[in-house]
Amino acid sequence: MTDLLSATDLVVTIDGKQIIDNVSLSQSAGSVTAVIGPNGAGKSTLLAVLAADRPTTSGSVRFGEADAGLLSPLDRARHRSVLRQTRAFDIPFNVWDVVMMGRHPYRRDPSNSRAADDRAVTDALERCDVLDFRDRVFASLSGGEQARVSMARVLAQESPLVLLDEPSGGLDVGHEVLLLKQLRLLAEQGCGVVAVFHDLNSAAAVADRIVVLHKGRLVATGTPREVLVDHTISEMYGQPLRVLDHPFRDIPLVLPDT
Repeated sequence: MTDLLSATDLVVTIDGKQIIDNVSLSQSAGSVTAVIGPNGAGKSTLLAVLAADRPTTSGSVRFGEADAGLLSPLDRARHRSVLRQTRAFDIPFNVWDVVMMGRHPYRRDPSNSRAADDRAVTDALERCDVLDFRDRVFASLSGGEQARVSMARVLAQESPLVLLDEPSGGLDVGHEVLLLKQLRLLAEQGCGVVAVFHDLNSAAAVADRIVVLHKGRLVATGTPREVLVDHTISEMYGQPLRVLDHPFRDIPLVLPDT
């Protein structure tokens, strides 16, 4: 079976500095991959390259059998949805219109209908607990509320590949738990999810696989238990960290060793 995403020998050089250094990875349907690493590791740049939003110096990205770099913006949007860190809208769109933007790839699809668009948007708003905000102006929302609306736009797009840059940023603990459940649900529905996380425990809670980026290089990949090891992450982040067994789930738990 062809992977939803395959990236081979990616190199990105900006102003003479190599930001991404020979990275290769793939993403299959039905699983969640978490990308972790310290600040400046190149995580956001890598996600932008995987989305085919940023060109590479060398290497290739494919969505299934298609060369992502040769696809039109509309075709790319049918293959993948993207949640970026920057979410602010200066133009005063209301929440319904922001989430409806996720339906744009299907506007010219004769098999689609306005009723289908409305159902997809309503379902996405409910899943992200923002249906009550549907008529509010996006810019009037708090940062956490904007993050949930932006995630709803991604869900409404209904793409097979979902790429997320710090999706839990700005969320309270209750809505962070809700987000992680939605990522697992996407995988159960057959999507492939790649998400950048700063919170190692969120990554461990949701991911089937964790990849570690450090100074632009992919330095580790494996299950959360294989990757989240005391000495490895302590050295990576420059602080003493301890990995314990979670008290009631079969996942690792990362705590500061101070």
